[in-house]
Amino acid sequence: MDRQSLKTRIHTWLAENRESLTTFLQHVVQADSTQGNEKQAQQIVAERLHEMGLDVDVWEPDGNELKKHPYFYSPREQFSGSPNVVGVWKGSGGGRSIILNGHIDVVPAGDREQWEDDPFSGKIEDGKMYGRGATDMKGGNVALLAAVQCLRELGVSLKGDVIFQSVIEEESGGSGTLAAVLRGYKADAALIPEPTGMKIFPKQQGSMWFRITVKGRSAHGGTRYQGVSAIEKALQISEAIRKLEKERNDRIDDPLYDGIPIPIPINIGKIQGGDWPSSVPDLVVLEGRMGVAPEEKMEDARAELARCLEQAAEQDAWMKEHPPRLEWFGARWVPGSIDLEHAFMNVLTESYRDVMQADPVVEASPWGTDGGLLTQAGSTPSVVFGPGVTSMAHFPNEYIELDRVFECAEVVANTLIKWCGLED
Repeated sequence: MDRQSLKTRIHTWLAENRESLTTFLQHVVQADSTQGNEKQAQQIVAERLHEMGLDVDVWEPDGNELKKHPYFYSPREQFSGSPNVVGVWKGSGGGRSIILNGHIDVVPAGDREQWEDDPFSGKIEDGKMYGRGATDMKGGNVALLAAVQCLRELGVSLKGDVIFQSVIEEESGGSGTLAAVLRGYKADAALIPEPTGMKIFPKQQGSMWFRITVKGRSAHGGTRYQGVSAIEKALQISEAIRKLEKERNDRIDDPLYDGIPIPIPINIGKIQGGDWPSSVPDLVVLEGRMGVAPEEKMEDARAELARCLEQAAEQDAWMKEHPPRLEWFGARWVPGSIDLEHAFMNVLTESYRDVMQADPVVEASPWGTDGGLLTQAGSTPSVVFGPGVTSMAHFPNEYIELDRVFECAEVVANTLIKWCGLED
């Protein structure tokens, strides 16, 4: 079977099986897989992998093992009822292997009043499927499965292994992917179908949460000059952070960030302080998220914020004696990067051109993914490419355009052939 005729057969198979694959996606979207509730959706995925004839591995990650790893973060340490699912299509040998990694967990639906239908309806209208997780990222996951199923049913034999992963916990730090790495799953490359709008992201920023405690001295509001307002000091800290954000972003000259106004933002998302309107506040706590550049070490970013706070304190007599306290807590996403000339980038780009008859848009990701963990902890170079609508992720009335799901599946199927190699 030559490559050109196989390409045509892939396109035809996806068209002929569109209805059944759409129904399968609908079932996955209708399964509420918020944190702690992933089991039903994972059973649907595992059953499909069994039907496809893959070697299936289902397990609940071991929190005691995970928490020993420096990249581990999760609001929980026990994962009972939250399994990872992996399906392996063993190659004949001599080819390059690939991990197809997608997360099954979704963020909460939020205020139901803002949804036109039930958040897990899976409603189809005007070529779009609606529901929490449709774009982030169950549509991408099903595109991967469709690509593998297509090749299997066409009788294609690959030289390299294909490892499909449906993981938990991406939305809160990536412990599902970390668990897969620690279980021994590694490959020559990885593809993650996050909602990129069919753009290719060879680089992903990292991020981490911080907490800054700012002290003041309480006094009666009528004689506030006798106290020191922690709110006023916190505003000084906030301004110092804004300047640091500008300095860090001014250093970035990567053309992949040209379309992004602030490549690695520092966002203060929560402020808490004061306990009485007629009192000078003596304590304010700021919490936020710090972006980390793709090639940057997380410890270097942490050190830079610490120096920023030290310098701000040195310029203020009160804070010099009562310096703000910096803590790192909560979620973190490891940054990741792959060379633009990496062989997998070339294969994916070529497959995109073959299917879409256009050059892909190549950018850097504005958010973190599990790609950093795969790249750094799993020694598996990773690229992010998926069919979802980036702007709809985590939004009410989340949807995915079904045409993009099948275009992505076609690109991925052709990528698997070129990357893993066809058995003669």
